[in-house]
Amino acid sequence: MENEWHAQAFHISQDDEDIHSANERRLKEIVGHEMGGKLHTGRSRNDQVATDLRLWTRKSVAALIDLIKHFVEITCSRAESEIDVLMPGYTHLQRAQPIRLSHWMLSYAWFLKQDAERFRDLSRRLNVCPLGSGALAGNPFPIDKEALASDLQFDGVIQNSITAVSDRDFVAEFLFVCSLTAVHLSKLAEDLILYSSAEFGYVTIDEAYSTGSSLMPQKKNPDGLELIRGKTGRISGDLVGFLMVLKGLPSTYNKDIQEDKEAIFDAYDTLAAALEVAAGNVETMKVKKAGCESALSPDMLATDVAYYLVRKGTPFRDAHHIAGKLVALAEQKKVPMTALSCSDAQSVSGLFGEDLAEVWNYEHSVEQYKATGGTARQSVQAQIASLREWLTSGH
Repeated sequence: MENEWHAQAFHISQDDEDIHSANERRLKEIVGHEMGGKLHTGRSRNDQVATDLRLWTRKSVAALIDLIKHFVEITCSRAESEIDVLMPGYTHLQRAQPIRLSHWMLSYAWFLKQDAERFRDLSRRLNVCPLGSGALAGNPFPIDKEALASDLQFDGVIQNSITAVSDRDFVAEFLFVCSLTAVHLSKLAEDLILYSSAEFGYVTIDEAYSTGSSLMPQKKNPDGLELIRGKTGRISGDLVGFLMVLKGLPSTYNKDIQEDKEAIFDAYDTLAAALEVAAGNVETMKVKKAGCESALSPDMLATDVAYYLVRKGTPFRDAHHIAGKLVALAEQKKVPMTALSCSDAQSVSGLFGEDLAEVWNYEHSVEQYKATGGTARQSVQAQIASLREWLTSGH
């Protein structure tokens, strides 16, 4: 029978009520009615379906973790190759401070690493065996449930038969982690859609992941990224829809629970495709170094002016106020801060000296963030090393 299933030669009859009755019918054909008829002793579709779904979800969790790791490895490789590229960092979608493009890339690797860890944590609660629990009351025969669980590579057995047949918390958890992972991919997609536009001009999306317009010959639309963004709502809908199924159920098994399959299959298929498309976009996109660095502007160094004063012993709040006055002076003179003379700066505060010129350097700006997690070169390289260690650790 196993060979027939693998060869896609197993015949399902119209008289078979479901997969379980089909297997039982075929077994009787092979070994005879008396022997095959004993298969269902002490078993119920309730515990069989619960077992099947846990087996499928376990396999799907492992597959999604592999896809996430593939994305992280590609992101690390791109971050390593683009480490010299500087770009604006944003808050509120307004240019804020200079950062390395690699630092921005790696932020998504860290988000996805957390998602992989959530999937792995889910596996601890998922990988327990409900088989042998019957319809709800348990099994009246002296079966070895621990051996059965071991044969199916479960870590243990569920200790309450009612919980065993009715528990679908693992489905809700799976859908939540899928939804959160998709949200992270959607944020990446939104960034890349913006960064690939003419208004930003930081990256070019590869033709394999974009399409032209049926009307406008010059267009190249980031369709793959837009579909990731759009389908995120679909996965979140799978989660919310299934929670609404669960919220009104009495205890033990109810037919409503069969709605779990539609939600979980759809979420898995959609997220797996989104992870592949996201990894492909990151791997093949062209980074436009000149476009990234031309977007840097002197006003983004205002925070660095405050840090300059802090290093001279000024309390940060006072330094922030003085830096703001220097920004206002530049605006009043209608020149960038970098064009202010030393005497101009000293008219704001006597703490400014000729060494203020060192602040007007974007590379100098990013290199001051050497603490763990910062955008300095050594910090970015440390992030890459840490992520690669995780990739090879087996965790």
